Amino acid sequence: MEPSTSSETTAAEATRALTIEQNGLNTIAEAERHGTARSLFWPWFAANVSVLGISYGSFVLGFGLSAMQAIVVGVIGTVLSFALCGVISLIGKRGSAPTMVLARPAFGVRGSRLPAVVSWMITVGWETALVSLAVLATTTVFGELGWNAGTPTKIVSLIVVAVLIVGSGIMGFSLIMRLQVIITIVTGVLTVVYAILVLGHINPTALAALPSGGLAAMIGALIFMMTAFGLSWANMAADYSRYLPRNVSSGAVVGWTTFGAALAPVLLLVFGVLLAGSSKELNDKVAADPIGALTTLLPTWFLVPFAIVAVLGLVGGAVLDIYSSGLALLSAGLPVPRWAAAAVDGCIMIIGSIYIVFFASDFLGPFQGFLITLGVPIAAWAGVMMADIVLRHRDYDAAGLQDRTGRYGDINWLGIALMIIGTAVGWGLVTNTYAHWLSWQGYLLGPIGGRTGSWAYANLGVLAALVIGFFGYLIFGRSAVRRQELTLEA
Repeated sequence: MEPSTSSETTAAEATRALTIEQNGLNTIAEAERHGTARSLFWPWFAANVSVLGISYGSFVLGFGLSAMQAIVVGVIGTVLSFALCGVISLIGKRGSAPTMVLARPAFGVRGSRLPAVVSWMITVGWETALVSLAVLATTTVFGELGWNAGTPTKIVSLIVVAVLIVGSGIMGFSLIMRLQVIITIVTGVLTVVYAILVLGHINPTALAALPSGGLAAMIGALIFMMTAFGLSWANMAADYSRYLPRNVSSGAVVGWTTFGAALAPVLLLVFGVLLAGSSKELNDKVAADPIGALTTLLPTWFLVPFAIVAVLGLVGGAVLDIYSSGLALLSAGLPVPRWAAAAVDGCIMIIGSIYIVFFASDFLGPFQGFLITLGVPIAAWAGVMMADIVLRHRDYDAAGLQDRTGRYGDINWLGIALMIIGTAVGWGLVTNTYAHWLSWQGYLLGPIGGRTGSWAYANLGVLAALVIGFFGYLIFGRSAVRRQELTLEA
C-alpha cells in the first residue's frame, strides 16, 4: 500500500504544479494544506543562492571595514534579518492566507492597503532589477566568449527570462515550489564549482592589510545587510508557509525559513569578502558591474555554466517576487484573479527591464536609493507585525480577515500611525545620495554630525523605524489585540 500511496501523492503534486492556482486572498481550505516545515527550505534557498551574493562581500567592504569585521557584521545582519522573516512566516501557518491579508488585524481590512502598496512597489522593483541583471549577465558572458553580445542577445535573454518568471508567477504556488527545488540543486552545484575555480585568487596578505572601520561603519554595514536580505523579504514571508497544516511545529517553521534563506547568502558573503578584499581591482569592478565582474576570474570553458548559474539564481529570487507582488496588488484593492495580478506585474516588470537594459545610462545608483527609501516603511511595518505576533495567542479568524465590519475593523489607526511615524523618523536618519530627488532625506542627522558625519551612512533610519513599529504596537496595541481575541472566545 505504501508505494502506491507515495506514487499517488507524487502524481497529485505534479498535477497541482501544472494547474493555474486559483487561490488568492482567501484562506486556504483545510483539504489543500499540505507539506512539512522542511519544504520551506527549497524556495528560500533557491531565492537567495544567486552569485550576486558574492558581490555583497565587496559592498560590505565598501563601508571601510577589515575582512573580519565585514564577515562578522555581514553574517550577523543576514541571519538576524532572515530570522525576522522566519517569525513573520508563522502567521502564514496560523492564518493560511497571504502576508498582506494577515496584516489586517494590525492595520484594518482596508487600512492594510497602505503597507500592501509599499510591498507591491518594493517587490516589483526587485523583480525588475533581478531580470535586468540576468539579461546583463548573459550579455557579459557572451561578450567574454567573443560571441555577438549586442541587441539580439539582450532581446532573446529578456524573452527567455521573462517567460520563466511570468509563467511561474501565473501558474502559482505548486509550480514555484517544484521549480525552486531544481534551481536550488543546479545553482548550488555550479556555485560550488565556481568557488573552487577562483579559490586561488584569495590573497591572505592583502586581506590582513585591510584597515579596520569604526563603530558607525560596522553598524551601517550591519543594517545594510539586514535591509538587502531579510527585510526585503519580510513583506512576503507568510506567502510560502500559508499552505502548511496548522499543527506543524512553529519552531520548525521559523528554523527552516531562517536556515534555508540565510545559508547561501552567508557562505557567498564570506567568499565574496575574501575575493574582493584580495584585489582592489576586482573590488572596483564589482561596484560597477556586480555579476559581470565575477567572470573576469574564470576560465573560458566555465563561462556558459556561469551564465546558467547567474541567470537561474536571479530567476529564483524574481519568481518569488512576482508571485508575492501579485498577492500584494490584490491586497491593495485590484479586483482581478491572482493569476491576472501576476500577469499585470509581469508586464510592468518587462517594461521596466526594457528601459534599464536598453535605455538607462545609470540604474544601480537610483535603484539603491529607491530600495533604501522603501526599506524604511517596510521596516516600520515589520516592527508592527512582530509585535502583533508576540501579542496574539490565537489563530486568525478567516471571516474577520475579509470583513471590514468584522472583528478586525476597517482601519486600525494605531498600526497606520506607527508606520507613518516610523517612516518619517527613519527617512530623517538615512542619507540618500544615489539620486538627486532623494537628497531631502537625512533631515534629522544634524545632532550626530549631519549628512557628512561618520554616522551619516549608518542607515540608522531603518533600525529606528523597526524599533518604533515594534515597541509602539507592543505598548499601545495590547488592548486592541485582546479585544479581538475576546471576540473570538465569544
